[in-house]
Amino acid sequence: MSVPATRGHSSSGLIGVSHGNSEHHSNMSSQIARNVREGVLSLGKPFCLHHGGQIASLDIAWRCEGDPVHPVVVALGGISAHRVVCDQRDAAAGWWSTVVGPGAPIPTDRYQILSFDYLGGSGDTTGPKDSLAFPSVSTFDQAELLHLVLRHLEIQSIHAFVGASYGGMVGLAFADRYPQRLQRLIVLSAAHRTHPMATAWRSVQRRIVRLGDRLGDTRSALALARALAMSTYRTPEEFLQRFDGEARHNPEGAVFPVEEYLMARGEQYAVRYAAGSFVALSESIDLHRVDPRQISVPVSALAVDSDQLVPLADMQQLAASLPQCRLTQIHSIFGHDAFLKEAQQLRPFFEQSLR
Repeated sequence: MSVPATRGHSSSGLIGVSHGNSEHHSNMSSQIARNVREGVLSLGKPFCLHHGGQIASLDIAWRCEGDPVHPVVVALGGISAHRVVCDQRDAAAGWWSTVVGPGAPIPTDRYQILSFDYLGGSGDTTGPKDSLAFPSVSTFDQAELLHLVLRHLEIQSIHAFVGASYGGMVGLAFADRYPQRLQRLIVLSAAHRTHPMATAWRSVQRRIVRLGDRLGDTRSALALARALAMSTYRTPEEFLQRFDGEARHNPEGAVFPVEEYLMARGEQYAVRYAAGSFVALSESIDLHRVDPRQISVPVSALAVDSDQLVPLADMQQLAASLPQCRLTQIHSIFGHDAFLKEAQQLRPFFEQSLR
């Protein structure tokens, strides 16, 4: 069997191994640096995919932040998320810094946070990069990547897997395949399968990107697809509050406030995210399907009553099908994006779920 190689840095050795208190750090920055470990794990053999095909050369970029003596919490988010969940040196660098960090709902002074870049994404894990061509990726494939990282880091069991949106789907797949590695699963706005209406919206987005690619303007197509996606992440209630204003006019016609917002978000996204990754991981969402009856670990699930992509009824069906599940429901004007926006509403949920 090939032994995975790793590159990168680890200031404090293997995760979960205490090196004692002999080294004194004179300032907070050096303490923070000591508590950040990251690297790129390279698999020395082909990686076979759940839906068929294989990756000839697989790299997995991982990161862990927090004191190595603390329990490990895995945190994964939507398809745009990356391995930097939080960063005490630069809060803006972490995609979930409002929820994960010192004194946050998921406190890094009590847990070390492990994450990785998704297979097929735009991070440093293997992905499509400059092409739309990439094999179909399953949430079970992402679960297998996490298992490889855990094995490499010699972590036998994780205290909790916290997954939001696509990350919650990966969490369900991981709990199905590796229940012995997991003490508890925490799922936000993710079900055991996707709703056909959500698949309809995403399939149109993927076709927009593919059409733009054929016409030679992939970036504009990606921006347009992302703008459309943004309208499904949020709610009519929020848009009414923010964008009920008059249009301005230019030579091409009327431009509405909500239109300007969506296109600005789309353009920002297209600059930093690969079109092939958007297509691959959007498809991976719609391919997701897990039998919740096979998941034996305790599950805490959170549903948002205004979520257009993962309707409340789907979360209720998931909870009813799981052998052990506690379902919490919240209201938010932010819809599917509530897990990014509602840190204070999430605090009591995480306090109870992480016990």
